[in-house]
Amino acid sequence: MPRYLLFPGRHHLLTRFQADYLHRLATGGHHDAADGDHAGDGGAPSATDGDAQLTDDGVTVVWAVTSANHENTRRNPVPYHRREAAIERFSVLAGLRSVVVPVFDTAETDRFAEVTLKNVAATAGLELTPANTVVACSTPQVAAMYAGLGFPIAGVEADVDPTPARPWDVLLGLAADDPSWRELAHPATLDVYARYRLDDLVRSVVNDPVVGDEGGLTATRDYRTYAEAFADAAQRKWAAVREHVRPGRIVDVGCGAGAVLELADREPTLRESDLIGVEVARHLYEECVHKKAQGFFTNPNVFFYRRNVLGGAVFAPRSVDTTMTFALTHEIWSYGDQMTSLRRFVQAIYDHTVPGGVWINSDVCGPDGRDRTVRLRLSTTDGANPARPHPDLAALPADQVAERLAGLSTRARLDQFAVDYRFPFGFRPVDDGTGAVVELPLGSAMDFLTRKDYTDNWLSETQEEFCGLEWADWKALLADVGFEVDPASGPYRNDWIVTHRLAPTAELSALDGSPLDWPVTHVLLVARRPVNT
Repeated sequence: MPRYLLFPGRHHLLTRFQADYLHRLATGGHHDAADGDHAGDGGAPSATDGDAQLTDDGVTVVWAVTSANHENTRRNPVPYHRREAAIERFSVLAGLRSVVVPVFDTAETDRFAEVTLKNVAATAGLELTPANTVVACSTPQVAAMYAGLGFPIAGVEADVDPTPARPWDVLLGLAADDPSWRELAHPATLDVYARYRLDDLVRSVVNDPVVGDEGGLTATRDYRTYAEAFADAAQRKWAAVREHVRPGRIVDVGCGAGAVLELADREPTLRESDLIGVEVARHLYEECVHKKAQGFFTNPNVFFYRRNVLGGAVFAPRSVDTTMTFALTHEIWSYGDQMTSLRRFVQAIYDHTVPGGVWINSDVCGPDGRDRTVRLRLSTTDGANPARPHPDLAALPADQVAERLAGLSTRARLDQFAVDYRFPFGFRPVDDGTGAVVELPLGSAMDFLTRKDYTDNWLSETQEEFCGLEWADWKALLADVGFEVDPASGPYRNDWIVTHRLAPTAELSALDGSPLDWPVTHVLLVARRPVNT
């Protein structure tokens, strides 16, 4: 009989089948811990009525909980400490001696089994070998790694025909509101899920229309680059908004790595305020938490929450004095249902703002008359001009995507942009003998020109629309929701972008060829909730 039973997995949900299987494996006999007599009532199955005892030879189940540092993602919705609580409860009810070991997520590697074994040794002091351990694993690729090291394998669900419902499938049943999940889940899971409302969390995260499997907006986004960009721009952003910030409860929605809140933390006039950051991307949220733990903030009332603002209200009505959003609203427009999602977000901001409170929004902005057709002359001499764009850049390694784009001329990048951009637009080449001139809507022209240099994050940037709203649209939306627009609000043109990004490789003109000034690129909104509302 082995001394240890290693059970690696994410373990977000535990099943009745697992209780029966593990108990039989640990005892070398049969035990009906998975019967359905108590299905769905939250009580213990028959294994908990006093007849289940730890085996004489002391077999210990070692639960290697992988992705232990991940939570609130589609692939890992439940935080580790809740998973651990359910496992401990499960072990008591099923009569198992258990040790629970967290295993942090690692880059994909064919040495995963060895990494896990070393983690168990370092964390729990257990040296698991083929001589003293059986590995319980139903995932063929993972089981093969342990088998390659000489470990005997128990296939769990894969051992049984017909195959029982796997835990992840049961969890997806919960997310889909299939009531049968309660018949399959172990009472320990039902108990912990009920006490901590994890069923609601799982439904929210798994069904999230925006956030991907790993907790980001897009799988191709380089969050290190974004965090650095946020930090570089933080001083400029804070300088633009600080005079409009009302002390009290101050919230930065889409706070990135918390760079703006770091500057707010240094303001003596805000030392009594609560500073709250809300971020959806796991990578950036974790950086915020790390900064707080490292003492970056002197104000004790600094808090960070990982939330998707498209999922509903985040704060109670009339509870926030100042809300700040930077480069966020165009993402809500792009990844949601455009105006429907944006209006819902603006309404939620209004609802949680105290009377007299303020929402400060800084973002990109479409040009006035964004639908009118203009002519755009683009450089053809600053790179290659292939006969046709690449049909599927996403199939290339990331470094090859950036390399290919960097080698294209500005005119050729327009052709590639038209293929990759998620918001289709048309353009017509002008037959002037150069191949450099096209006619297209002004908004589409500016969407391309303001993104053409983002070669490192091209496949992410082409998922977003910068010019969906112009200034008149913003004023109408705010008035409709009930905000009053402060005179400090308005659109503006970022002349650095014009000087360094637009003018060197592009010229803008009317259809008759007369030159046009470069239009506005950004907007600052200072919107106040009336005092008497």
